[in-house]
Amino acid sequence: MITIFYNLFVSIYHLSIQLAAIWNTKARLWITGRKNFFPQLEAKLHKSTDNKAIKIWMHASSLGEFEQGRPLIEDLKKQYPDCYIIISFFSPSGYEIAKKYKGADLICYLPIDTPANAKKFINHIQPNLVLWIRYEFWLNYLEELKRKNIPLLLISANLRKKGIFKNVYNYYRKRLFNAFTHIFVQTRESEQILHGMGFTRNVSISGDTRFDRVISIAGKFEDIALVKRFCGQHRVIVAGSTWTDDEEVLIHYAKIKTEIKFIVAPHEVDRENVLDLQKEFPNSILFSELSAAEDGSENLYDDNIINTLIIDNIGMLSRLYAYADITYIGGGFSDSGLHNILEAAVYGKPVFFGPFFKKNYEAEEMIDAGGAFSIENALELEKELNNLWANEEALKSSSNAAKEYVYKNAGATSHILNYIYKNLLRTN
Repeated sequence: MITIFYNLFVSIYHLSIQLAAIWNTKARLWITGRKNFFPQLEAKLHKSTDNKAIKIWMHASSLGEFEQGRPLIEDLKKQYPDCYIIISFFSPSGYEIAKKYKGADLICYLPIDTPANAKKFINHIQPNLVLWIRYEFWLNYLEELKRKNIPLLLISANLRKKGIFKNVYNYYRKRLFNAFTHIFVQTRESEQILHGMGFTRNVSISGDTRFDRVISIAGKFEDIALVKRFCGQHRVIVAGSTWTDDEEVLIHYAKIKTEIKFIVAPHEVDRENVLDLQKEFPNSILFSELSAAEDGSENLYDDNIINTLIIDNIGMLSRLYAYADITYIGGGFSDSGLHNILEAAVYGKPVFFGPFFKKNYEAEEMIDAGGAFSIENALELEKELNNLWANEEALKSSSNAAKEYVYKNAGATSHILNYIYKNLLRTN
């Protein structure tokens, strides 16, 4: 019965995306990216696959999960230079950014989860090992992998107890988790939930590979000359992955604190959203405008003219946090979820965000450690920021707490790789 309802839901979901594609750009990319999928996949595999090579498939829902899995893929490639890496995405926001990633041999969308697609896709790529990052469980793919006895690892899972329809939902989750060879979880709570469902021998607490990833990124930091010049010797607040609700709590502070430099990197960088944002921040300039006007435009950096830089591109956010004295991370005013606070904390920057963060255990722990602050509104943000600016010792202490929290929680990648090399693959 669960299978019938699941496949019906997938069909309805697919139809809804097809309808949304008429007016929605992301939905259109989702559809067009899967057109003529299998003939194109077969051609790519025929060109580049060595049948003797180990094939490793990693599935990531979107960009965040891709970054979470990168430390594993890159170490596996070092150990097995001839292995064939396949990375699939569900979301266009992940695929469109990561499709030029040089660390994989094949990057593609994941076909919609039907029994026929799952069987066909797996038969084509024939993986020796599958890494499923964090969440987004597609029942047909998981059970087809189990039927074929292909090692399947769930990486950095983070589970929470469900209240409504608990019994039905747990039965469904049990079917999903039963497909995995081993499940690596982030927290003790996740481990206990799985133990309660009967999974005891194939579950271990590894932590979160995101900690290792942000440490790696920070270690390879390269200056962005325009941003460095914009910041000068001023105090700087960097707000990353912001939505409208986040921007509304920042606008007032940016208007009254013209001596502070603000860098705002919205989550959505389509032209309409960016231009609307520029209207809200009157003393602002787009990064693209700053770049184009660099020659002979010294006055653009004058304190009384521009104090806000709006980032209208994708790809530099993780480096921007290095220029901040204090950071703000978006997503905390919506149930959709707080974005990655670790990218800022790794540089030793206090982190602010909205009130909805309970799904992010690292946000709770960083608040307890003194490296993060949750605010309810613009007035509370102003008060907390002013307190930190007025107390250099408190600002320094919070900065140190944020950085120490990240480095203290590193090591998940090594834990998972040790299991892979010991139980599934032999190192050279």
